[in-house]
Amino acid sequence: MTPDEVLSHPPRILSQAQRKAYFADGYVSVEKLISDDWLERLRAVTADFVARSRAETEPGDVFDIAAGNGAERPKLRRLKEPDARHPVYWDFANDVIADVAADLVGPDVTFHHSKLNFKWHDGGDQVNWHQDIQFYPHTNYSPLAIGTYLEDATEAHGPLAVLPGSQDGVLYDQYDAEGRWIGGLNPEDTAGLDLSRVKLLTGPAGSITVHNCRTVHGSPPSAVADGRPLLLNAYAAADAFPYTPNPARAGHYRAVVRGRPARWACHDPRPCLIPPDWSAGYSSIFAAQASAAAAG
Repeated sequence: MTPDEVLSHPPRILSQAQRKAYFADGYVSVEKLISDDWLERLRAVTADFVARSRAETEPGDVFDIAAGNGAERPKLRRLKEPDARHPVYWDFANDVIADVAADLVGPDVTFHHSKLNFKWHDGGDQVNWHQDIQFYPHTNYSPLAIGTYLEDATEAHGPLAVLPGSQDGVLYDQYDAEGRWIGGLNPEDTAGLDLSRVKLLTGPAGSITVHNCRTVHGSPPSAVADGRPLLLNAYAAADAFPYTPNPARAGHYRAVVRGRPARWACHDPRPCLIPPDWSAGYSSIFAAQASAAAAG
């Protein structure tokens, strides 16, 4: 659907102004959208997983951890596929944020993936500038990610940062000059960004952020050692079909969460970069960018 076609459907959660802002800027944020009841449920389940992660010494199928993770000091970078790890996460993915997705991609919505990212200040927690769609190219650019702050996120916490309007600009090559996947923009492209326009999406617990799959985004380092859990759920219009296999081994990939399945694929004429073959599995953007930094 075109933005005008999406906007022709009555909004479910967002205001019409917020929907228009998303299409103009490539992102939107809403403070305190998520109820206290949901936050309590999500925090309780998340605390259990953080406790479990303290015993891990290597990244695996469930946890992506930084070097030095341990019982005394967790350095959990990501809980992978939380929708597949506990029903509370999947129930949440089908609740109010699925309606937010429908407000922005149209009434027929499929689930793509989820992840729960953390920042522990000394765990290598900066995320370099990147775009999402090169990780999982689709026939169109409707995919988006909805982030939910489980705790307050101030500028000191290294919140999500976006470059407004970049969704309509260049789709960047996220390989380096030697052909290695780096999971982000190369230094030359980064140097060309107008970082004076960057917006830091802060907000109290229960706030959400939404960014389009083409929007250039990242997050600065955290100066606070409290984890800053950000639960991310990605969705797409049902008529967006993947070009490459999803490396996920579990989860609810392409489950229809609103409306109906699509019988026709919608093709955006703009080309999309293809990522490496991840049929053997994928760790996380943290690992990809860390490997690129080590290689460089």
